[in-house]
Amino acid sequence: MNETDPRHEERAGWLSRMRHGLGRSSAKLTGGITDLFTKRRLDDAALEDLEDLLIGADLGVTTAGRLARSLADTRFNQEVTPEEVRSALAEEMTKVLGPVAQTIAIHQAHKPHVILVCGVNGSGKTTTIAKLANLFKHVGFDVVLAAGDTFRAAAIEQLEIWGERSGCPVISRPAGSDAAGLAYEALEIARARRADVLLIDTAGRLHNRADLMGELQKIIRVLKKVDAGAPHDCILVLDATVGQNAHSQVEVFRDMVDVTGLVVTKLDGSARGGVVVALAEKFGLPVYAIGVGESMNDMRAFDAGAFARSLVDLDG
Repeated sequence: MNETDPRHEERAGWLSRMRHGLGRSSAKLTGGITDLFTKRRLDDAALEDLEDLLIGADLGVTTAGRLARSLADTRFNQEVTPEEVRSALAEEMTKVLGPVAQTIAIHQAHKPHVILVCGVNGSGKTTTIAKLANLFKHVGFDVVLAAGDTFRAAAIEQLEIWGERSGCPVISRPAGSDAAGLAYEALEIARARRADVLLIDTAGRLHNRADLMGELQKIIRVLKKVDAGAPHDCILVLDATVGQNAHSQVEVFRDMVDVTGLVVTKLDGSARGGVVVALAEKFGLPVYAIGVGESMNDMRAFDAGAFARSLVDLDG
């Protein structure tokens, strides 16, 4: 890609924002590596310390063990520099993340492709929907939004504001209305206008509340009355600041609904960016996008290599 190409400038801008957003995570990880491997051999004690560091950076026990073993296979009992360790870790993390770095495939045959967005309270679902809508609009899709978080008047208002900014119609009802009925109506309207994508917001669920999870299942049953294949995607939004608690959220939601992929938000708000690697290793679910800030341009499709290198503060 030519450096004067606007797409090059756009990617460079995104990489810069991602590195900045992952700054707290990378500072914790790279600082620890520098402390461990300044003029030190890669012996058993060093490997154990490295595993502890990686677990502390929320990469998870399995991933930490795998990365440490990989390094031991090639460099055991040799003196290694912090830069060599960071480069090796980036390479291993890319191997873990590569298979899950997928984009949402919008199927034109569906008209619309229905995407249900779920997650616990405060995970950033409504903002994520607005940002995804912006990304879809950017590539030419006609997008309709449904304000399915009928429990909160503020969520309805927030989505309406985002819809106006991005030029996407928003289907809404007064707060307290039946969310499943709203989803049904939104799908019929989106079908009638031959929209490409319908993004449906849902109320924040406490993942240990069976009654709230049951309401999510009701929305899915009602959508299937209009289109037996809907929803075509069910995205779980995860707040990176919860760290390893994200694992239990994935497990519960995956058991209740057919989660097809993840969006990880608020990576700029914590030092827990490593959790994305741990989630990829454990669940293998597609990571469709990540968020590193509050503006519309702070969410993009997930790039495994760029993320891994940013996490250990390497260029590219």
